[in-house]
Amino acid sequence: MKVYIVGTGVNGGDSLTKEAEAAIAEAELLIGAERMLSPFKDSGKELFCSYIPQDIAAKLRACDCGCAAVLMSGDCGFFSGAKKLLPLLEEHDVQIVAGISSAAYFCGKLGLSYEKMKFVTLHGHRSNIAINVKLNQLCFFLLGGVITAAEVCRRLCSYGMGDVTVHVGADLGYPTDRIISGRAENLTDCDICGLAVMITENVDALRHIPTAINDDGFLREKIPMTKSEVRCIAVSRLDIEFDSVVWDIGCGTGSVSVEAAYRCPDGRVFAFDKKAEAAELTAKNARVFGCDNVIISEGSCPESLENAQAPDKVFIGGSSGNMDGIFNAIYAKNPKADIVVTAVSLETLNEAVKCFERYGTSPEITQIAAARTEKIGTHTMFKAQNPVFIISGGLA
Repeated sequence: MKVYIVGTGVNGGDSLTKEAEAAIAEAELLIGAERMLSPFKDSGKELFCSYIPQDIAAKLRACDCGCAAVLMSGDCGFFSGAKKLLPLLEEHDVQIVAGISSAAYFCGKLGLSYEKMKFVTLHGHRSNIAINVKLNQLCFFLLGGVITAAEVCRRLCSYGMGDVTVHVGADLGYPTDRIISGRAENLTDCDICGLAVMITENVDALRHIPTAINDDGFLREKIPMTKSEVRCIAVSRLDIEFDSVVWDIGCGTGSVSVEAAYRCPDGRVFAFDKKAEAAELTAKNARVFGCDNVIISEGSCPESLENAQAPDKVFIGGSSGNMDGIFNAIYAKNPKADIVVTAVSLETLNEAVKCFERYGTSPEITQIAAARTEKIGTHTMFKAQNPVFIISGGLA
């Protein structure tokens, strides 16, 4: 059977391309959600209402017509159901017909160029809003579900970005379409809900990935912190990817969590500490640095690790004598995880090496002894920091 997967644009009518119109005209069977099929209810064609890939594939297998068209909102290559449907249609002659995406349409309405825009879907997701706005001058968000435009604005405000410009669009292409623009702090009560789109403009977005952030930039109180020189090496050894899941065990001030979070804007950092004041401080620093992809858990490890998402990368800054149990928990979750441990004592170094050899491979060990300048009278002297061992490697 010939099957067209057709992007119908923003309204499924006026926004249809000529190619899409020709594919729909040729098809004997039209499949799609009710909104997609509505313009063709009097076409005389067979209509099948569904957006579930398995149901669509089953209908096509049972159909004896020569040509069908599956109608998708917007463009088939932009957060579309076509991604899940295509593998189910291998026995058919499938052709994708591109449509006008909500991003292209909305940017056109606003007069914005989108080649450097970061695209994020919030369908079924709750985090990774502030971190992406922090790192990108322009972000496009597909809203829906529990995340509304007002919720995004409130999130930005709570992470120190209330002055970011926000554009919200709903019912694009329809007579009832709405576009609202303003600062995030002024749109926290925006009444646009359901399926909508949002663009953020952050003129103060970071133009680099912060590395070895100055220690004075973090709220400290009396909680231990991994110093910038050690943090720089430790985080770099993890080789964190854009969508990595990272564990920061013994997070303390959250300095490692923050630097890790900047490296995985499409992933998450799970920060653990047995001290309530440390967990609270990590949460405060995550807000200061705009990292809403940091999830904090208070409690002892390895017990706190049992229900956490499996990690790709793990930093252990403090084990409270439970190193073996922590390694065992990591191995149970992901036996291919990369791990970095920092140690200030020979006993912890020895324990970490034994754990690597027991659960993984022989680790690489680096010892760093940094010294910083300090003004004493008219002279500039060097003040030595405690030597630190950085033990890194992978599991078997």
